[in-house]
Amino acid sequence: MDITYKNRKIERICTNAKVADREYGSQMSAKIHMRIDEIRAVDTVEEMIQFRIGRCHALKGNRKGQYAVDLEHPYRLVFTKHGNEIEIAHIL
Repeated sequence: MDITYKNRKIERICTNAKVADREYGSQMSAKIHMRIDEIRAVDTVEEMIQFRIGRCHALKGNRKGQYAVDLEHPYRLVFTKHGNEIEIAHIL
């Protein structure tokens, strides 16, 4: 799948391991980049949900329409889908 980013900060964290290491530490950085690679490898978000890749799940409430995959507890990578494109929104 194609990946876009909500802002430059998220893009730098998700594409540059050194920046991610500084922000979140080496374990979290490795997990972020692993999840990004998994998202790129699948064809649809539904496939991620069906096969529980990264414990992918739809969010509810004020985050309806967004999805999340688990990182290191308590962090999650939150994204939205637009057709065949995913926009990485937050690391919560």
